[in-house]
Amino acid sequence: MSIRIKNILVLTSIMIVGCQPKNKDTDTLVTIHTTFGDIKVVLFDDTPKHKESFITMAKEGLYDSTTFHRVMNNFMIQGGDVGAKPGLEKEGKRLIPAEIRPNHLHVRGALAAARAPDNVNPEKKSSIQFYIVQGSVRTVNELKTDLDKLNYAALMYLQSEPNLALRDSVIALQEQGKMEEVQSIYLNLKDEIAAYSGLSLDKYASPEQIRLYTTIGGQPHLDGDYTVFGQVVEGMDVVDKIAQVQTGLRNRPINDIYLTMTVEELPRKEITEKYGYQYPAEQTSNE
Repeated sequence: MSIRIKNILVLTSIMIVGCQPKNKDTDTLVTIHTTFGDIKVVLFDDTPKHKESFITMAKEGLYDSTTFHRVMNNFMIQGGDVGAKPGLEKEGKRLIPAEIRPNHLHVRGALAAARAPDNVNPEKKSSIQFYIVQGSVRTVNELKTDLDKLNYAALMYLQSEPNLALRDSVIALQEQGKMEEVQSIYLNLKDEIAAYSGLSLDKYASPEQIRLYTTIGGQPHLDGDYTVFGQVVEGMDVVDKIAQVQTGLRNRPINDIYLTMTVEELPRKEITEKYGYQYPAEQTSNE
């Protein structure tokens, strides 16, 4: 058999394999190993570009020996800076088209893609760095408030003569890093701040956002701006431990937290039974 014919047969085999429908009875489980313990994640089928990229890079070991380089307690932990590894600078600059889905929210345990800001990235393309949402439980009032507008209007409100004592108290809290307490003060004064500033501080929150963020918690202000492509099914205690480490400049941990990844294929039924993860109805095959 000629080399040319052999190559054609090999190419044909690859094309046939590539066209085979994905087995909906199985799924990929990725384990992120750290010195604090393991974090296990599943990836969403309706964000295929992100799913494929994450699995491929994990299998090829490209994420291995990277770190969780940005950590913010009660917010998120970020890792996967492949471009910091020698010889992989170009790989670290690779971008993935946005796959922002309204059904994937930034709830606690969400796996999402980091990206550059809108002013240099209006299409919201993702980098290959990722983050895992920690977050906290939210109130209905918080979910129905435009927090950016509230914070802006509060600055004006605090400059008025009757509110100077409150302004000093807020500044003291900010200097202590107690930003959640500051936000709580603003929310409690929302109606007064709105009346003083003349601004509407309300925003729409869907029933699903209200249901999830008031029970599971997370970071609702990120919804619609970043691609959420997976969910932690085990190891949120590890995420919490990492989120609490001491950090320095740019929220980088004082001591490096290295990670490695392993990938395995498991029956979806086993993933549900073992980790409690429920697949959307359209992703579950009939038995």
